[in-house]
Amino acid sequence: MVTGVQGQFVTIPAGTFLMGKDESRRDERPAHTVTVRAFAAAVSPVTNAQYAAYVDATSADAPPFLAEGRFAAPGQPVVGINWFEALAYCEWLGTLDDRSYRLPTEAEREFAALGGLPGGDWSWAGENAPFVAWINSLDSPHVPSPECTNGYGLRCMAENVHEWCSDWYAANWYASSPPNDPPGPESGKRRASRGGSWRHRDKTTRINARSSLDPSFRYSDFGFRVYREI
Repeated sequence: MVTGVQGQFVTIPAGTFLMGKDESRRDERPAHTVTVRAFAAAVSPVTNAQYAAYVDATSADAPPFLAEGRFAAPGQPVVGINWFEALAYCEWLGTLDDRSYRLPTEAEREFAALGGLPGGDWSWAGENAPFVAWINSLDSPHVPSPECTNGYGLRCMAENVHEWCSDWYAANWYASSPPNDPPGPESGKRRASRGGSWRHRDKTTRINARSSLDPSFRYSDFGFRVYREI
C-alpha cells in the first residue's frame, strides 16, 4: 500500500477474468473474458476533506449537498460531483506530483471489485457479509470502514455511493467489447458508473451490475474514486 497526495493506494495486479453475467440483466450479457493490465486504485472514494482541498486550490464549485449535515462529514465520500468535475479533480491531482490520475474503465472497476476472488457477484465470499445489515440501516453515505474491505484492500466497492467510470455507457457494448483493456464505446449520451448506493432499497450492489448517468448530472449518491497508472 502506498500513500500519496490522494491518500492510500493499492496496486491491482494484471489479470484475466469473466466480465458480465449471462444469467443477469441484458446489459451484463454476454459474459466475456477480459484481460486488464496492472493499475493502482485509491483505497476509498474521494472524501469531502480531499475534495475541499481541490476547491480551495482551484476555486472550483463546492459540492452541492454540503449544507445538509448527513453529507458533510469530512471523511464521508463527496457526493453531487458530476463526471466532468470528477475528471477535473483527477487532472488537478496530476499537477501535484506529476503522476497520471484518472477514472477507471468499467473493466478495471469490475476486476478491482472482485478483490482477487476468481468470480462471483460480490466483493466478498457468498451473498451476505456481516456488515450488510449495518449498511442497510443507513440513510446517508458513510465513512469507509475496514469491515467493507475486499481482498485487495479496497473499501466500499459494492455499497456506499455510485462511482463514475471513464467509459461511455452502451447497453449492448459487451457483444463487441475488445478482450484487452476495453476502453468502452467511442461515444454515447451517458457515462458508466459502478457500485452500490445508500439511496437504494438494496444498498449493496453486485459487482457485475452496470449503471449510468448523464455526465452533467449531480446526484447525492454519486461520487468517485481515483485510479492511477503504475
